[in-house]
Order: sequence, then structure tokens, then C-alpha cells
Amino acid sequence: MAHDLIKNIAPLGFPWQTQDPFLFCVHHLDLYPIANEQMGPAASLAGRSIGADFSGKDGWSMYHGDVVPGFPRHPHRGFETVTMARQGFIDHSDSLGATARFGDGDVQWMTAGNGVVHSEAFPLLDQEGPNTTELFQIWLNLPAASKRVDPYFSMFWRDEVPRTRFEDAQGRATEVTLVAGQLEGLRAPAPPPDSWAAKPASDVAIWTIKMAPGARWTLPAAAATSNRGLYFFRGASLQVAGQDVQSGHSIFVRPDAALELVNGEQESEILVLQGTPIGEPVAQHGPFVMNYPGEIRQAMLDYQTTGFGGWPWSAEALVHPREQGRFAIHADGREEQVGW
Repeated sequence: MAHDLIKNIAPLGFPWQTQDPFLFCVHHLDLYPIANEQMGPAASLAGRSIGADFSGKDGWSMYHGDVVPGFPRHPHRGFETVTMARQGFIDHSDSLGATARFGDGDVQWMTAGNGVVHSEAFPLLDQEGPNTTELFQIWLNLPAASKRVDPYFSMFWRDEVPRTRFEDAQGRATEVTLVAGQLEGLRAPAPPPDSWAAKPASDVAIWTIKMAPGARWTLPAAAATSNRGLYFFRGASLQVAGQDVQSGHSIFVRPDAALELVNGEQESEILVLQGTPIGEPVAQHGPFVMNYPGEIRQAMLDYQTTGFGGWPWSAEALVHPREQGRFAIHADGREEQVGW
């Protein structure tokens, strides 16, 4: 019965409700207009709270950016960010000296650990058409033993992120993209070495599921000790273990049972976040996530006195040249030139 498999259904808010070991999840979908010369929106910014614009006015926000949308330099300690760039591009720079441009299906996985400062700008590159930008940012907690590890970031270029396709008896397709975890012998790229997801028993999965109209697919069971959440963020309607769910809802489910999904009349997408809980106290103040309040105070003091290594860049939010393709320069100097 559905009531045995579904623990809770709730509307998606901002940010989305998550379960241990996840801390935070947000879905940004911005319908930016044509770009100007500065790679910002060729539109008036009047009526926006520049520096803190989350208004969604005209279908898009500037966030903390004033010329180019995004999030200029800001610190993190004690957790990881997983940024899934589905449409558009993100220009990254950080206090380790690493920098990148990624997008259109790429994923960046950053372990903040002992402390890192980074910026995330959303450059608008097309001066002739719209610049839709869509991303997930997910915060994955670190256990106490790993909260002070050295910062680290990995790039998963879109060709490295595995996708697998299933068809039901009527040939209707379900496609699953694996950012973390494994499915029927297919394994996602290795997470950073100090990640909770790198622990063999963590059972961490970060998947997106795209279902054709009317498609049926059964989500396999996970470990009984895990938490599992489904986030139905695009489509119209879906049946989850026989329970009707409308788009724009989270569905927290029993992890150790297979779950039949039956899509409605529109193509649908679901984000899956799953993992064994860390089960430790959580103390959070903005971008710092530790176990106890005293550790938060120490994090704030450390950032004030050290800047987590300082800021080696000439701008608060470094934006790469318009013609620059996808690339990464890592803190150790290793370069990846991927192109468009």
C-alpha cells in the first residue's frame, strides 16, 4: 500500500526540505534575456534589490550580483556543495587559486572542509537570444572527522556523468542520470576523497529521473538505514507507489522497498537525494556548518583573521571572457580545456 511506502508529501519551498546527510537543496531556473556587453542581462535592473535580488521579477533574479547574476565571493566551512549546471554556464573562482567555467550538464563537487572562499557568476553569453540558466545546488554534510579536511573540488564534465535508459512494455522511456551512487551496474564518477559519499556504506545517491508521458519505471530499493527523498520539480502529475502527486512536491519514502513510478500526460523530472544519515549534531550559521555553536564562533573568527587563504582574484566575482569555452584550472595547477 502507498501509505506503507510514503512517509510524507509536502510542497517544494525555497530552499527544498532535505534529510540527513543533506543540508540544503535549491533549484534555480532563470529565464534571462539577451546578454549585454558585460555578460549581464540587457534589461533594466530598476525595481530590483541589487545585491540581494531573489525576486524572480520577469522570470529571473540577479541574486547577489550587480552586473552579472550570481553569488560573488563568500565563505564555506564544514560541508560540501554539489552544483549541477543543467542549462547556461557558471564561472567559478576560489581562494585556492582554482577557477573554471562549466555548464550545460556539467557538475562541480566541492569539499569546503576547513574553509574555502569562492564565487559563482552566471555569465550570459548569447547577445542574440535568451540565456536560460538552470542549476541545482545541493549541500551534503561532512561528519565531524572530516569537517576540517583540506578543501578540494572535482569537475564532472557532462560526458563523464553516466546516463541510462529504460523502456516499459509500451516502449515509453525513463532516463536516469547519476551524479552520485550506482544503478544496475552503472556507477557515477568518484566523489572527492573526504566526502561522506566516498564512504562505502554511505549509500549516497544523487540522480535525476526523466520520464516520458505515461512511462512506468520501478525505482530499486536502497539500504534500509538510508533516507530517501524524491523531488518532483517538472511535469504535471505522477503516481508514486499508487499515490497521486502533483508537480512541485517532495515525497519522502521508505528506502528499502522498490517504488513504482507512473508518469502522467506530460514529460516529468524528479531529483532523488538518498543517503545513510551521519547522525551527528548540526550547528549552522549561514555558510558555516559544524557540530556545536562554539565551532561556529571559531569558524567566524578564523574567516575574519585568515580569509580562508585570501582572495587571489581582481574581482569579487571573476567572469571569464565571452569566447572562453568550458575549462578548469585546479589548485595544483592541473588544467582541463573542454571547449563547448
